[in-house]
Amino acid sequence: LRVFSSLRSLLVLLLAVSCGPAEGGTSSAGSAERPSAPVAVAALDVREITLRRSFSGTLEASAEVQVAARITGQVERLLVDIGDEVKDGDLVALLDDDELHQAVLQAEAELSVTRANDDQAAAANEIAKRALTRAETLHGDGVTSQSELDAARTAELAARSRTAVTAAQIERAKAALESARLRLSQTEVVARFGGDLRGDRPGGAEAAAAQKPLGPRLVARRLVDQGALVSGGQALVTIVDVEPVIAVVFVPERDYAGLALGQTAALTADAYPGRSFEGEVSRIAPVFSSSTRQVRVELTVRNPERALKPGMFVRATLELESREAAKVAPYAALTKRGGEVGVFEITPEGTARWHAVTTGIREGHAIELVNFPSESGAQLVTLGHELLDDGSPAAVFEGPPIEGPSSEGSNSEGPAR
Repeated sequence: LRVFSSLRSLLVLLLAVSCGPAEGGTSSAGSAERPSAPVAVAALDVREITLRRSFSGTLEASAEVQVAARITGQVERLLVDIGDEVKDGDLVALLDDDELHQAVLQAEAELSVTRANDDQAAAANEIAKRALTRAETLHGDGVTSQSELDAARTAELAARSRTAVTAAQIERAKAALESARLRLSQTEVVARFGGDLRGDRPGGAEAAAAQKPLGPRLVARRLVDQGALVSGGQALVTIVDVEPVIAVVFVPERDYAGLALGQTAALTADAYPGRSFEGEVSRIAPVFSSSTRQVRVELTVRNPERALKPGMFVRATLELESREAAKVAPYAALTKRGGEVGVFEITPEGTARWHAVTTGIREGHAIELVNFPSESGAQLVTLGHELLDDGSPAAVFEGPPIEGPSSEGSNSEGPAR
């Protein structure tokens, strides 16, 4: 900056020597003693101006799930690999099922035995009922004693109890068989997405109806090899959804007020130079990091071609604020006098008038002047400030406009927003 300032001052002095005093330039009492300073000017413009910020970030999958084995077993076949498409319900792996097949056969045999016992108990119960009926009849006729009647009643009650026990044993055997069949079915490891992998969203049935149909996901990582012995709950593969992808950026406090859900953003990636992708702010974290004083912001980026991949580095440009009919000047018009930021305006009489200003939105080489009194077309000095004071005579020379350093795409602090 010092080198730039020195070169600019040297250029102004050379122009002053070459131009000399302005013709007919007497707009103040001291103009006869002080020659007109050569300056370059630019016109004040009234137009829309937008505050844009660029933030660096990383792409993440919009959904990620690990498909795990539900039982312990050896991986007999692994049916997918990295990069393969997987749909909801697709078979991912097969575990060895010989022992579980045997367990199912054993459970079926146990059920058959239990049913046979139940049939035997039912027959014995029927016999006991008939014996009790006969004993009650004979006792009524005075043929049998009370003790014989009591014995018949006890035998019938015992037979009835055995029937209840065998019925319960049948239910237990059925449950054991279903459990064995379930464990056998779990040797087939299936991808189950169960809707949006990021969890249930608020809104109930309406949100579920509006949810996009489940499309195929991609295998991001294979975590075991064929033949490996895995335990229940151990992950076999990781599956991700890359349509859409999520761009995660971190925004400092000074830009937080300009964030809003639904804001659009333009994203670029080093992998695709010259290409831009459109994103939308979908999540804004409610807390700031205590160490960086930044907030996490998520942008949903449509990715129908699956060109963008999780882990890629991206730059997201957000429009944080926009103002219509703003008074816009070149950033190079700003200068300082007495600790105040302001601009020099060249009056029609050829004198420099100093205005202290408050700056607003900065967009590239343009800056908003919030409280500037003049209207559109006012001539503002962009080169030659060093030679001017309030009321100094000035001569406008033709030359290329001098622009200040661009702030577009920068997150660094500056004198203007």
